[in-house]
Amino acid sequence: MSQAEVANVGTAIIGAGMSGLLMGIRLKRKGLPFRILEKAGSVGGTWRENTYPGLTCDVPSFFYSYSFEPNPDWTHRFSPGAEICRYFEGVAEKYGLLEDISFGTSVVDARFEDGGWTIHTGEGASLRADVLVDATGPLHIKNIPPIPGLDRFAGTMFHSAAWDHSVPLDGKRIGVIGNGSTGVQMMAPLSEVASDLTMFQRTAQWIFPVGNRPYTDRERRWTRRLPILGKLTRFVYKWIFDHASAGVVENGWWRRRMQRGCRDYLETVEDSELREKLRPDHEPGCKRLVMSREFYPTLEKEHVHLETTAIDHIEERGVVTSDGNLHELDVLVLATGFAAHEWGIANVVGIEGVSLKEAWASGPRTYRSVTIPGFPNFFMIVGPNSPLGNLSIIDVSESQTKYIFDCIERIDGQSGRALMPKRSAAERFQNAMREAMKDTVWVTGCSSWYLSPDGDPTLWPWTAREFHRVMKRPDFDDFEWVETG
Repeated sequence: MSQAEVANVGTAIIGAGMSGLLMGIRLKRKGLPFRILEKAGSVGGTWRENTYPGLTCDVPSFFYSYSFEPNPDWTHRFSPGAEICRYFEGVAEKYGLLEDISFGTSVVDARFEDGGWTIHTGEGASLRADVLVDATGPLHIKNIPPIPGLDRFAGTMFHSAAWDHSVPLDGKRIGVIGNGSTGVQMMAPLSEVASDLTMFQRTAQWIFPVGNRPYTDRERRWTRRLPILGKLTRFVYKWIFDHASAGVVENGWWRRRMQRGCRDYLETVEDSELREKLRPDHEPGCKRLVMSREFYPTLEKEHVHLETTAIDHIEERGVVTSDGNLHELDVLVLATGFAAHEWGIANVVGIEGVSLKEAWASGPRTYRSVTIPGFPNFFMIVGPNSPLGNLSIIDVSESQTKYIFDCIERIDGQSGRALMPKRSAAERFQNAMREAMKDTVWVTGCSSWYLSPDGDPTLWPWTAREFHRVMKRPDFDDFEWVETG
């Protein structure tokens, strides 16, 4: 089939997670053609993939939801993962998006040619699009650690994002590798069933004490009767998060408050030896903060252990640490996160045959977090330079998708021309970011997934309020048209 015969879907959106659905809703409301390409068989993104015990969002429920689609029935301050996934499933159905999604469709490459994007799928299909929107996010490719002997383990092993619920855990000796939010969240429920539970910690994490109280039936009834209550709750949380975001980008009251809260909470650990094992060697906020009031008490249980000696290798019976000790296990969980810098699909090729991988050989560079010089009519949601700290990514995505939609409206009807940011504008933006980054806590000396391979943080170095201001509307003077014939 020739390119002329391949159907053009208008805007192709990769991913039916939170941001892909949001982009689809914006386009559908305006009657603009689009197609969402989803590798799995249902919507939900990370909330579909992750089903481990204890999974909750670390952003309050009323703020981690679309501003135009409030949910009065959240059961907790921080929603369980399954509840969030049901929310997105309900949104997709309510807004008629299911008919616009090609499920079981994995995108393997996309190339800008002949004035548009040619997209190839892993299932052997091809399609054309005027606009390509990458809504895959940074946390979807599992990170499997290169530990010697990992494939030799004779027990049951799985990644936290591929939890095997068929495996009985009662009375088992369970090991958890990784102590980020995922590892921390699963420890309390696993401690209730395991006969012995060991967390293998490479680097200590700061814990900020936030409880996850349930909402009562009475509270939920009142929120259903008076929707203004839910809107007010969301407004309060948004105000707090917008202002508290200064804690990681400015040296002021918010940073002192954040760091004091973490340090004071660590002192509540009564066992002095355990407390010192849990004490990080970096400033609070340098890595993404972990929110929990259950983690420290869980580690103080008699059958729960924190192992800080480095892992040397894995054998059939369990994990062997560098001191020669064998930790015998029945189940091994890899709470090792994701390959956060494998942005988007594997192969995106812009003008002059330059791939995204080649353009980002020295680290990812964007213009205002959503567009890239040399890649016409291409946009990313929750890509590099987005505010990916302890914020509501839904709130971030609402600003980004509105910005992208404004660009798509400008592109619509422009036959023979495609839009991309000027290289000079992107360089000014990157230079300003580099200068602002000097004041952030992310450059104070720690290793985290916030840092690109070249050592630069890939985050937004200003406050959330500044992000929403900058993203309010595109400055089309910073863009140029590419003549495509």
